[in-house]
Amino acid sequence: MTLTAPPRLLLVHAHPDDETLWTGGTIARYAARGVQVVVVTCTLGEEGEVIPESLRGLASDQADQLGGYRVGELRSACAALRVADHRFLGGIGRWRDSGMLWEEPGRAGALPEAHPRAFATGDRAAQAEALEAVLHEVKPQVVVTYAADGGYGHPDHVRAHEITAAATATVPDVQRVFHAVPSRETLRAGLAELAEDGGQPFALPEVDELAHVDDTAISTVIDITEHLPAKISALRAHGTQVKTWLDRWDNGAGLAAYALSNGVAQPLVGTEHYVLAAGDPAGCESDLFGGLGVFGTEPVAAR
Repeated sequence: MTLTAPPRLLLVHAHPDDETLWTGGTIARYAARGVQVVVVTCTLGEEGEVIPESLRGLASDQADQLGGYRVGELRSACAALRVADHRFLGGIGRWRDSGMLWEEPGRAGALPEAHPRAFATGDRAAQAEALEAVLHEVKPQVVVTYAADGGYGHPDHVRAHEITAAATATVPDVQRVFHAVPSRETLRAGLAELAEDGGQPFALPEVDELAHVDDTAISTVIDITEHLPAKISALRAHGTQVKTWLDRWDNGAGLAAYALSNGVAQPLVGTEHYVLAAGDPAGCESDLFGGLGVFGTEPVAAR
């Protein structure tokens, strides 16, 4: 498509790895189309559980160096997704990962005592102002974050939603706000395929044990099939947090899954899903920018 106005996409995520887990294919797709993609990360993910035994000394209850290590992982993931503009909200290290507790499968809650710099209990107005400043600078037409429940209840995801809702309401350049969500039907089909294969190494959950929304709530389905290799490369960059598994994989074809530190399988699929939270819905069924008039009709050369 020929650009009739510079298309700009800004995504607000809570921790390093969330940009890839929730929206990696979408990021890679739009970056390849010449869209200016900006990723804002709210914490360094200091409270994450470390998967490799050799790196567990980085954890918050040991050397407490995981946040700095994950900055490097995030840079590598952004390179795989072709993100040239990444920022930490308020500057690197301004707010800290709040941590979480699993209340039930697929549903997280807050820790009983938060760190003094915890993002979820920090100054919400200051956080929204910091994001608002970025929005005024970047002037994105489309902004993406989580739904009101943070997707699965993590307090940092909930706070990211809250400040994004507050900040985007003050910036007229933002024409649409989307919430990234997991599709129940896509998860169900993907888990069924993994079960039939039988070779994947992770624990297979029931679909109701994973965070999801009913497909009737989904407004936008983004085809990321061509960009699954980039998403997988970005997932592998987050080696402290994510394990991946591929079977008969050939440049986007075959079975793929990932697991976090809990070892529970989640299928890697060729679509990512969104709910339109604000803005005109016309044309957004398969394109976050559809109907906004920021593209013309000829292909954009990949940068």
